[in-house]
Amino acid sequence: MLTLDSRIAVLLHEGIRGTQGKTGLALLRYRPDTIAVVIDHQCAGEFLSTLTGTSCNAPIVASVSEALAYQPNVLAIGIAPSGGALPDAWLTELEQATAAGLSIMNGLHTQMSAIPQLRERLRAGQWIWDIRQEPAGLKVGSGAARSLSCLRVLTVGTDMGVGKMATTLELDRVAQKRGMRSKFLGTGQAGIMIAGDGIPLDAIRIDFAAGAVEQLVMRYGQDHEVLLIEGQGSLMNPASTATLPLIRGSQPTHLILVHRAGQTHIRTFPDVPIPSLQKVIHVYETVAAAGGSFAPTPVVGVALNTAHLDEDAARTAIAHAHQETGLPCTDPVRFGADLLLDSILSPINKPRVIASKLEIK
Repeated sequence: MLTLDSRIAVLLHEGIRGTQGKTGLALLRYRPDTIAVVIDHQCAGEFLSTLTGTSCNAPIVASVSEALAYQPNVLAIGIAPSGGALPDAWLTELEQATAAGLSIMNGLHTQMSAIPQLRERLRAGQWIWDIRQEPAGLKVGSGAARSLSCLRVLTVGTDMGVGKMATTLELDRVAQKRGMRSKFLGTGQAGIMIAGDGIPLDAIRIDFAAGAVEQLVMRYGQDHEVLLIEGQGSLMNPASTATLPLIRGSQPTHLILVHRAGQTHIRTFPDVPIPSLQKVIHVYETVAAAGGSFAPTPVVGVALNTAHLDEDAARTAIAHAHQETGLPCTDPVRFGADLLLDSILSPINKPRVIASKLEIK
């Protein structure tokens, strides 16, 4: 689908200043060199780096027709409206894009390849990638990832939307800078767009979710030293169903806990408290090991999301989290992920194989 010379136009109407532009903003942060132009009628003409804090300096225009002047060849849907459906107002712009020869990268639940007025405009070499489709040939999970010798690091959270994808990407960035054979495995629409591959976990039937994760991990496990698996959901969130399949399917050797500094309750369920970080760590380690059915899997670090704090307050919050848990703690987006990677690679946390059974010593 995407290539090294892809020039992406990101459709982000009201997503830069709004609350539903997570996918597009992630593309700006982690694939800045491929972004040719951003489309947001609310912010047209403003400076992208100033608005987003990313290194991407692509121009912002008001419409797809204006974006064509920057010669994009892919239109990425960078905003996720409530319910994941395609707003009617966007269809005209998508028709303009496909008529102009652009391919479409779509993370919405709406299957755009099934829309006749888009499909019929496609020419040779042009495509529509509907990311939220269940992969073919899935089986139930079997725990097969236990046989892999590579490190498998899964990010887990105290809630949804606390920064698991960003933490995983920052770990991959640091690992690759160190020359490691590292691979980020995307499990949500934004992660898949950034990586160019992965599984849309929220589009997979629950019986096959662990098997889908297992299939993805087994595909890359033999050729990499470390797999960095994008976490989804939270065991603390009553609406979440994704975390347990990720744990079972990836059979992680290490966990990184992600938490938003100062958050005390589940964001969308204010009557559900978030336990202390120590208790959350205990829950995840207990569930991962399942009483001894699987290898002990330690939480080896805390990634603290401090985006809403100034730097002094962020450093204070990080120090408090470290004191509470006794674990290395940092904001990997703000201060880098080296501390977390060092903990993963520490001999103290090194997995070893004994009598064909993976154990953590």
